[in-house]
Amino acid sequence: MAKSALTELTDHIDSIRQEAFEEGYAAAMRAVAEFTASGTTKPKATTAQRISVKATSAKSATTTTAASRRQERARTTPAVRVTKSRGENSRHVAEAMTTLPNHSGPAAAIRKALAEKGINMPFTSIRHALGQLQARGEVSVSGKTWTYTAPGP
Repeated sequence: MAKSALTELTDHIDSIRQEAFEEGYAAAMRAVAEFTASGTTKPKATTAQRISVKATSAKSATTTTAASRRQERARTTPAVRVTKSRGENSRHVAEAMTTLPNHSGPAAAIRKALAEKGINMPFTSIRHALGQLQARGEVSVSGKTWTYTAPGP
């Protein structure tokens, strides 16, 4: 009994799907016939076209609001980075190292000293500046500790 009810339900679902397919196919064929009969004029907008236009409008509205939020944030957020001169990071790192005890410390201590001066610099930039200073002979490294050896700026 249960198996026959399940089979009957499956057959009913299949027949509904078949009817829906046939109706959709017939609507598509009517749209094609209208298009070809009218020559070069545009066919009337179908339901699918109206839905896609609404979806596109909603998407552009979402994009517009996101863009306006970015613009608003840019207006209210103060500019953190101003155009810098070439070699300015190295100069800042060298100045920060002179404030450290014994003019030495790891990159984290250098970053902390920079932050105390109001300069927010990523570790990669600090490491690059240390490499430049090392090439000039102003700093030396022992393990992870950097030591400032040149006279103060």
